[in-house]
Amino acid sequence: MSSLLRHPLTALVGAVLLTLSWVGVWTTGAQHALGTLVVVAVSGLAILGASFLLAWGAETAEKDVPRAFALAVLAILAVAPEYAVDAYFAWTAGTNAGTEAGREAANLAVANMTGANRILIGLGWSGIALFSIHKARQHDGARLIEQNVQFGDSIPLDRDIATEILFLFCATVYAFFVPFGGGIDAMDTIVLVSLYAIYIAIIIQGEVGAEEHVGVPAYFQRRPRSVRIPIVFVLFFYSGFLIFTAVEPFAHGLETLGLQFGIPPFFMLQWIAPLASESPELIVTAYLVNKARSTAAFNALISSKLNQWTLLIGTLVVVYSLALGQYGVLPFDRKQAAEIWLTAAQSLFAISVLINFQISVREAVTILVLFSSQVVAEFILLQTLPPAQAATYSYWLLIAYSICYIVLALALFWKRHAALREVLRLTAAKVRRARVRGAEESQD
Repeated sequence: MSSLLRHPLTALVGAVLLTLSWVGVWTTGAQHALGTLVVVAVSGLAILGASFLLAWGAETAEKDVPRAFALAVLAILAVAPEYAVDAYFAWTAGTNAGTEAGREAANLAVANMTGANRILIGLGWSGIALFSIHKARQHDGARLIEQNVQFGDSIPLDRDIATEILFLFCATVYAFFVPFGGGIDAMDTIVLVSLYAIYIAIIIQGEVGAEEHVGVPAYFQRRPRSVRIPIVFVLFFYSGFLIFTAVEPFAHGLETLGLQFGIPPFFMLQWIAPLASESPELIVTAYLVNKARSTAAFNALISSKLNQWTLLIGTLVVVYSLALGQYGVLPFDRKQAAEIWLTAAQSLFAISVLINFQISVREAVTILVLFSSQVVAEFILLQTLPPAQAATYSYWLLIAYSICYIVLALALFWKRHAALREVLRLTAAKVRRARVRGAEESQD
């Protein structure tokens, strides 16, 4: 009996069972007849099960494709609901262009996007770093933790993530200039989508990893390639289907519950909905850390941040223009301009933390405290001041936090300029290897 419980297929069946209730609810349309709390519970369990299936699919795929590419696919599937939510707001803005409803929808598209990006770093990067250090202390602290007098214990990361760091740095620097165009336009789409396309073209030429896996991925990797590849596609497709269908009801249910406690609707759409849509990504990365794969976890988080910071922003104007029936610039007000600056500033600071391929307890706590204090402060402003006054104070609050992030980032970059040069060198080496591999494959 004990051997049966330890069998990899038992874990697989358990994860699938978590999802079946939602599949039944979704296929019958019964979610409209169920209470909010029940929908949140059933869809939440489905997201949990889908996250494990998605992680196992990505780890199994590492047998046949470069790890970075497998994790990039994982990142896109995990945040697919975020794309759907933002696409909905962008489409609504286009169909109602020139009206108050259209302007509000455009602002919500930007707010939801910036909220999701800041959650990914503020809670994701910091939380996964602290969890990694906690797990390392439990198991093999001497090997997995580096001592740092100034910043405290830190978790080292493989230099394989240099390419992700560099491309995220480029996208972040460009993002600072987006608000100066008066909205998100075609140039933003061209630059940001091109950045992501170049990134994918580089990592797909990488070497296939030989890392040893255990459990479900190891079981599937022992199957023949003709069996293994269809399994990966099924895991990706089924988990993607679950995430895409379950996250929206899960987020909507959380919004409904939050509104019952008096939380402002705009605040809910910027924070609670993105938090729900990011939950699969956070679950997957926590799972990877639990398997002592901190670098893979951060690779997935950075890849997720990169595709949201490039593809998500870049596709908003495409959806808006399609709804509009002609090319148009997705507009936003000065508050959302400040949101973009703050998101870029937070991203810049987070990159300056990882630029030396490690993250310490103090750095992770700093990221967490800065993120949470800004959210709490803005919530207090919205709850205690009249709307017009709250909007003004909120704008300057965002600017102040942006300046704080930028000052901290520049200080770290100044101190770690040698690490920045190493990131450039490692990425250039990977590009050269990708070109050589591509040339060899074309000759074959």
